Amino acid sequence: MDDIDKQIVNLLTLNGRTSNAELARKTGLSAPSVAERIRRLEDIGVVAGFSLKVEPKALGFPLAAYIRIRPMPGNHQKIAALMTTLDPVVECHRVTGDDCFIATAHLRSIEELEAVIDEIIPFATTNTSILQSTPVPRRTRLLA
Repeated sequence: MDDIDKQIVNLLTLNGRTSNAELARKTGLSAPSVAERIRRLEDIGVVAGFSLKVEPKALGFPLAAYIRIRPMPGNHQKIAALMTTLDPVVECHRVTGDDCFIATAHLRSIEELEAVIDEIIPFATTNTSILQSTPVPRRTRLLA
């Protein structure tokens, strides 16, 4: 990646809806050149895609929780598979430390959280934290 590629990535990170024409104006390239660079950045895996950010609360999911999961012996694969079937679970990471997985869930109620935990506890122990606020929302680190 050269400096112009980094500039394009940073501009798209700040606003993924920036048009190729605007990117061209800000980088001093033509719009087709910008489009080709973006395609190349996708091909090499720097840009993994463009997505829409949706606010879960606006969709009726006012509760968010992190569920730390420690599988019982022999249940790592079972937990990984189970996480893909639970609709409230929006992401799950395998991690180091005392817990093996950390899942994020967006929920309608405490009762729905309890139902998710009930699906997990036959195979693992859990420790749950309810999100109160987000002082630093998810962000992508800009390139220097």
